[in-house]
Amino acid sequence: MTTYEAPVIDVPGLTRILDGTYVEVREMVRRNLVEHAAILDEAQELDRAAYRDRVLDVVLDMAKAGQTGLGFPTEHGGGGDIGASVAAFETLALGDLSVLTKVGVQFGLFGGAILQLGTQHHHDAYLTDLIEGRLLGCFAMTETGHGSNVQELGTVARYDIDAGEFVITTPDDSARKDYIGNAAAHGHMAVVFAQLEIGGESEGVHAFVVPIRDEAGNPAPGVRIEDCGHKIGLNGVDNGRLWFDEVRVPRTALLDQYAQVSETGVYSSSIENRNRRFFTMLGTLVQGRVCVGGAGINAAKVAIAIAVRYGLKRRQFAASDPDTEELILDYGLHQRRLFPLLASTYAMHFAQDVLAADLHRVFSDPDVPDVDRRALEARAAGTKALGTWHASRTIQECREACGGAGYLSANRFDALRADTDVFTTFEGDNHILLQLVAKGLLTDYSSEFEDMDQFGMVRFVAGLAVETVIERTNVHKLLERIRDVIPGGETDEWDQEAGLLDPQYQLTMLRWREEHMLGGVARRLKRGMDNGMNPGDVFSRVQDHVIGAARAHVERLVLEAFVERTAALEDGPEKVALNLMCDLYALSTIEADRAWWMEHGRLTSQRAKAISREVNDLCRKVRPIARDLVDALGVPDEMLRAEIIAD
Repeated sequence: MTTYEAPVIDVPGLTRILDGTYVEVREMVRRNLVEHAAILDEAQELDRAAYRDRVLDVVLDMAKAGQTGLGFPTEHGGGGDIGASVAAFETLALGDLSVLTKVGVQFGLFGGAILQLGTQHHHDAYLTDLIEGRLLGCFAMTETGHGSNVQELGTVARYDIDAGEFVITTPDDSARKDYIGNAAAHGHMAVVFAQLEIGGESEGVHAFVVPIRDEAGNPAPGVRIEDCGHKIGLNGVDNGRLWFDEVRVPRTALLDQYAQVSETGVYSSSIENRNRRFFTMLGTLVQGRVCVGGAGINAAKVAIAIAVRYGLKRRQFAASDPDTEELILDYGLHQRRLFPLLASTYAMHFAQDVLAADLHRVFSDPDVPDVDRRALEARAAGTKALGTWHASRTIQECREACGGAGYLSANRFDALRADTDVFTTFEGDNHILLQLVAKGLLTDYSSEFEDMDQFGMVRFVAGLAVETVIERTNVHKLLERIRDVIPGGETDEWDQEAGLLDPQYQLTMLRWREEHMLGGVARRLKRGMDNGMNPGDVFSRVQDHVIGAARAHVERLVLEAFVERTAALEDGPEKVALNLMCDLYALSTIEADRAWWMEHGRLTSQRAKAISREVNDLCRKVRPIARDLVDALGVPDEMLRAEIIAD
């Protein structure tokens, strides 16, 4: 038997690989987090009002340090670097998540809406004060009756031609703006999404800048504000409800990047199609979705770091030596519980890096093709869904792996679990987001993509041959790829003989599953429509297959990102360690869905058992370097704040 020699890892060097392009930005945020580390204890000690004010103080300190304005234009005091902004926000998730969310509301949502939907007038009027924290605002989109279905919001903005003003109205309680961050206590202005009406005709949802408080902090005339009350988590964020009773704002309050209203009430837009205009407007706000996914992934880093380090301290039962209790991380089951999650955390990190780079590229180039923007939106939706689900799963498993000690607030799992729970529905419910991913796959990001609702997608796909759908995704080349790797080999033969640690085998398995699922969805949609079923009924019946295909697609993208990143590294111990993580992610992903592959003839029972043995072997190889791998995630000790790992 060959003796395995664990690589000797340069931990700071591996951290630099993970930090990528924005090493300095991430280090700046980590230092800032350490300076404000006391807030992790204060979150447990302060009452809700005091905690909210403390969170605001920290956010304003960060604004003064220039940490929160990195993505805004330099002429308004920002850093002019969207990629740096995303890196800073993600890294904030290592600390108090109410601070992170408050930053996201103020600078990502409120500021992002003004930047992306407004024009120079709005930028000049608001951005500098917003960036420096003198103007605090809200992003008022979600309503009690409408969340994901933004097109059907109930709030109305009627244009009064005689006064040259918009009149903002909440027609009933289902249209009240709900769960709005910064609204309950600190916000003075809101970007309000409402149905624009001119002369009794609706022009769809548009965004307006609306004052909600006066300088003394009292509700503005016609505005009613209510506190949402105590939440499962994130109680340092002042979520509130807003009602508008004939609130008048000037015509210039319309954020008019994509549509304008003249003094005489003439509506105009460079995008004639109403649906396309709506989706284009929402598409400009994709940065929030990118950031929430990254935040979830980074919160998972905190949990896995605590759990692995605890496993290296806690002993339980005598095993190999009758006189000494065993470290719990030496048990195979404990390794099985934690190390695949650690590998997934690495994998999601690199997938998020690819997404953030795409975001920076798309938003830095005004001439980028629409197809690239649509692809970005779909990738952001999928990565956010998998990243936030990964956070929830990892935090819970790590809590359990720390036993009763993990249940104590002193060890941080309660805050991590409570504060990240809402991430799965922040910026869109994850299942709805995966439907968006599937729609993009089925329509190949065509020009029709942004015009269609899910039922339009059903009609569109039903009008194509199934082979055409598969052709449009380019996965029809899958079999050629396999034969390129194994010249002259049959695919079934290759399935059984390719090395389990061959990245081409791993990628091909995930690509094949994606292609098969996508083709299955297309066939089911077409069959239902050919049988005369209503498009809504057809979609409902195949919804589980739609979600499955989208998830398979995103898991393939995650593995591709990991494989490409490791392949680009110079040979050395860090590359060896990352290859271990990559193999463990790939094989545990295949193992988790092995029933599907066996059901569809791509895995024999012997091959499935071999994969499980390989996962166990990879876990044993990770064990000697586990501490290095979690330390390389770059979580400052002050942010771990767990008694169970204190020296």
